Amino acid sequence: MATSNVVCAFVLSSLFHFLLVPVLSHDVDVLQKCGFKAIYQLGDSIADTGNLITENPLSRYAWFPYGMNLSKPTGRCSNGLLMIDYIARSAKLPYLDAFLNPARIFSGGCSGVNFAVAGSTALPAEVLSSKNILNIVTKESLSAQLEWMFTYFNTCSKDCAKEIKSSLFMVGEIGGNDYNYAFLFNKSNEEMKALVPEVVKAIKDAVEKVIGYGARRVVVPGNFPIGCFPIYLSQFQPNDAAAYDEFHCLKGLNSFASYHNELLKQTVEGLKTNYPDVIIVYGDYYKAFMSIYQNAQSLGFDTKTMQKACCGTGGDHNFSLRRMCGALGVPVCPNPDQHISWDGIHLTQKAYQHMAEWLINDIFPKLQCSA
Repeated sequence: MATSNVVCAFVLSSLFHFLLVPVLSHDVDVLQKCGFKAIYQLGDSIADTGNLITENPLSRYAWFPYGMNLSKPTGRCSNGLLMIDYIARSAKLPYLDAFLNPARIFSGGCSGVNFAVAGSTALPAEVLSSKNILNIVTKESLSAQLEWMFTYFNTCSKDCAKEIKSSLFMVGEIGGNDYNYAFLFNKSNEEMKALVPEVVKAIKDAVEKVIGYGARRVVVPGNFPIGCFPIYLSQFQPNDAAAYDEFHCLKGLNSFASYHNELLKQTVEGLKTNYPDVIIVYGDYYKAFMSIYQNAQSLGFDTKTMQKACCGTGGDHNFSLRRMCGALGVPVCPNPDQHISWDGIHLTQKAYQHMAEWLINDIFPKLQCSA
C-alpha cells in the first residue's frame, strides 16, 4: 500500500536506534521470551524502514511530514513508528535497518535486516505488466527482496546458520499493492479474483524460500480490511447504503480482502503440514485493524475522524490522489494520535502501535516459544 513521489533529501542514520519513542505497555514485551537473535522483514510500505527512499530519494516518504514523530523522515510511511518497530521492541531487539541504507551497520554477523520496499508487489513487474498492470512506485518485488536476503546471508559469518534458526521471519504483509495497482487500472471483478491465487502462490513460494535459508519461525501476515481506507472510500462511492457495513466500510472490498486472507490461511495450513519442523503462523492484520475500529473510543481515537486522513485534503475523507500528503500546502491535522489513518493509505503511529499490540499477543502463543 504505497504511492508516488515529491521532492526531498534522504536521511537515515544509525543513531535512529537511540531516539526516544513511546514505550510499549508491559503486556506486549512477551516476544523477548522467544530469545530471537534477529528479525528479518519482507514486505511493502507497511514495513519499509528506508529502502524506497534510498532507491528513490525523490520519494515523498523522504520528506516531512512523514516521520514527524521521529524528528526526521526515515522512509517510514507514517508520522512515526510502524508495526515492525513495535515487534522489534517487544523482542528487545534494535529497530531493523533498511537493507539498502548505505549507513547500515554490518559487523559480519547476522543482525536483523528489513528488505521491505514501499510500493513493492508480490508478483514480479513483468508478470503484472503482462496483465496490463503497472507498478507506479518501484521496480522491486518480492522476488528481488528474496535475492537481497540470499545475498545478505551469503555474506554472514559461519555462525549465521545458527542465528537464522533463532530468528523471526516476517513474510509480508505483501500483495496489497498488486491489488491496489489492479484497482487503479480498472480491472474487472473477475480479473481481480483471478489475481488472488497468483499472489498467494508468490507468498507461499517466498515462505518456502526463507525456510530454505534456514528460517524456523515464520509469520505470514494477511491483508487489511481495505474497504475502511480513505483511498478506497473516496474512489468508490456507491449510493446504495447496503454497500456499507456498520462502520461505513465498503463490504465488497472487505470481502475481497477476506478472500485473499482465507486463501492465504489455507496455504499456511498446507505449509505447516509440509514443514512440520517449522513454526509458521498466520498474522491476522485484518482482525488487528478491526480491533481498533471496535474499540476506537476507549483507545483514544476520535470516532468522527476514523475514515479521514490526518495528512491530506479533499472530500469527506480528507484524501485526494491529486494532492496527497507531502505535497505543497497539504495540511496535517493537529492531533494525529486521535486519527487511525495517517495519509489515507497508511496508518498513524498510534494505530500501528495498537495493531502491533494486538498482533503480538495473538502470535506469541502460536510461536511456541519457551516462557
